[in-house]
This record gives sequence, C-alpha cells and structure tokens, in this order.
Amino acid sequence: METGLSGKRVLVTGASGGIGAACALAFAAEGARVVVHYHRGLERAEAVAAGCGEGAVLASADLTREEDVDRLFEEARSAFGGLDVCVAVAGVWPEEDVPLWRLPLERWQETLAANLTATFLTARGFLQEVEGSGHGNLVLVGSTAGLFGEAGHADYASSKSAIVRGLLLSLKNEIVRIAPRGRVNAVCPGWTVSPMTRSTLDEPGLAERVTRTMALRKVAEPEDVARQVVVLASDELSGHVTGQVVTVAGGMEGRVLHD
Repeated sequence: METGLSGKRVLVTGASGGIGAACALAFAAEGARVVVHYHRGLERAEAVAAGCGEGAVLASADLTREEDVDRLFEEARSAFGGLDVCVAVAGVWPEEDVPLWRLPLERWQETLAANLTATFLTARGFLQEVEGSGHGNLVLVGSTAGLFGEAGHADYASSKSAIVRGLLLSLKNEIVRIAPRGRVNAVCPGWTVSPMTRSTLDEPGLAERVTRTMALRKVAEPEDVARQVVVLASDELSGHVTGQVVTVAGGMEGRVLHD
C-alpha cells in the first residue's frame, strides 16, 4: 500500500538505538529523506545513515540541552529546507531495579530529563517548524511502562506516562492551531530487542517471564515498532487518526495470561 512518504523530510531522534534505527531505515525504504539523530552512538548512527542512502543527514545533539535541540533543527532546516515528520524516539531506561523509597533524586531527575524533557524540547522544535510551514505530523514513543507501571522503574514509567497522556493529548489539540491537518500520535512498545535492553533480555528465563502477560509470547523486534510509526506518520494511511496510542506489545495486559 502506498504510504505517500516518498520525498518527505523526516527527523528521527535516537536513531542510533534499536527502535530509532529501525524507524530511520523504514522511512528511507519509503523514499523519505531522513535526519539521523544520535547523541553518543556515533558508529551505529553512521551505519544507519549509510543504510538510509545518500540523502540522509547525520546530526548529533544532547536533547536535554535547549541549545543543542535548537541547533539540531537548524541543521535539518539547512539540509532539507524544513521537516514534514518528526519521530521522538530518544530516551533511556535505567537498567537497575530500584524501588521508589530507595530511588536517588539524581536518577529521578536524569530519567525525566532524558525522556520527558527531551521529548518536550524535540516536540517544541518541530512545532516551531510546523508553525512556519502549516503542516506536519509528530509521532511520540512511549512505553508499556507508562500504561501499566513498572516496579523498580517508577522514574521511567512516570516519564513515559506523561508523554503518552498529558503531552500527547495536549499536542494533538495544539498542532491544529498552526496546521489544520497536523497530527500527533504515539506508540507504546513493550519489551523490544535493542542495545538498551539486550543485556537484560539475555538473563536466563527473563524472556519467558516477561512474555507471560502477552497474548503473543515473543519479544518484539525494532521493526515491529517502526512499521507502526510509519503508518501513523503517513497521511495516506492515518490521515484521520490523531491523539491515539498504538501499543506494540503482543497483546500485553496488566495481568498474567500464561502459566
């Protein structure tokens, strides 16, 4: 099915990670021109940019820093003349299991900055572009932790919940003030194979335990998430869909489904 994304200008943040890389490559496969953002994973980002073709742009930024985000959008504007789609993937999942009563304030603040503040600054930068062009679609990346909670990771769950509830539902109403057909949606991946989770998923028996709450007993691949992002970004496929959360987690529920 035609997505209508050929020639579109797309920024993918966190494109050196598993889901971000899959998103960048999926948009490139649809003929889009992609800005491949990274922070620390230069080698991975270079490989992704190479896979996206000659028109891809590699851009570095610390998304918790306002000046870095401003520069990122300036580089995208300079390279492409503007943006049509933004996918806010970048974020962190602190691996250590720490209950709230032992959670250091420093980790709480760092997690919220890397996830919620970075998404805010990314969304703000993109909407400033939309204000000038009058069109654009934004896709946010949350997590099932933001829907069901995650014991030992209250900082992560709280940041992702804020993204796919308060922020998403506000932005889908705000974007139409500057772009009458502009849309904002979100995906919430469950457990997904990526550089961020690979070491944890390698623990013996973990995959079997975490899939007990899923109808489909498998850990997602990054491409599973990327396909849904492409669908939401496409006006051809999702032109009347906004403010929605697509959960990509094999039918996960907040209860055990399998013994």
